[in-house]
Amino acid sequence: MTTSTTGGLIILKEMLTKLPQSEKKVAQYILKHPELAIYSTTSELAKNSNTSSAAVIRLCKSLGLKGFSELKIRISGDLQKAHKGEGYRDIEPNESVEAIMNKMTNNSIQSLRETIEILHVKDLEKAAEAIIKSRSIHFFGVGASGIIAQDAQRKFVRINRQATAFTDIHVAAMVVANATKDDVVIGISFSGETLEVSNILDVANKQGATTISITKYGTSTIAEKAAINLFTCASTEAKYRSSATSSRLAQLHLVDILFMCVVSRDHEQSIAYLDRTRKAIETLRLRVNNKGMR
Repeated sequence: MTTSTTGGLIILKEMLTKLPQSEKKVAQYILKHPELAIYSTTSELAKNSNTSSAAVIRLCKSLGLKGFSELKIRISGDLQKAHKGEGYRDIEPNESVEAIMNKMTNNSIQSLRETIEILHVKDLEKAAEAIIKSRSIHFFGVGASGIIAQDAQRKFVRINRQATAFTDIHVAAMVVANATKDDVVIGISFSGETLEVSNILDVANKQGATTISITKYGTSTIAEKAAINLFTCASTEAKYRSSATSSRLAQLHLVDILFMCVVSRDHEQSIAYLDRTRKAIETLRLRVNNKGMR
């Protein structure tokens, strides 16, 4: 299994406000002096940040990393990246169309890149394996996350997976209340704190279903309740945007990756299903067009 070699600074920034004080001091020092941190030992970093070696070790655990060595590798990769992102840039009043195009494109690309850097490959593999072995998959999200749930459901239906998607908690509860250990329930919430999604995962866990969360990186109520956590970057959204553009794209991208992981594991059969559904849709379109030409 390959370990990501970037994303250390992103993870530190996104977890900073949720860390205990001693770990926060270590994180702040690393963010301020990343070049020095990657050449430091655990004890040296502890001394420079006025903390302890135990605090450094706890920080790495809080970040979901194997240890300080992995954190240093990731930070080193961040510093060596040839292409430096421009950062998330807001749209200004009366900007030119060209400037808006460039800013929005840059923001989207950076969101996708940062999501890949913080994704844990092992958790992605677990999620794909759970879906492959499942009897059915139930996606649930509220608001903008509901759109992601519906998109995911349509994808998996195309490869003959029994999949549902709900944005109404009452309907979702009725379905999930009859779930079994052979089902997978995926709760989608960028904040990780959407009450309805949290409640649905409670029901799913009670039924013994495998639960998966799709949230922004870091600890959250929903991530803690799910057996498998899939994270997107906690991008800074521009104030003019509706429906959280960058975060929505990151969620869609993550769903696409998960879908393709499942397709790859059962490639021959999945391609056959995809061809079959494509031909069925094309046939329906031809019938509608022929009827309209009469």
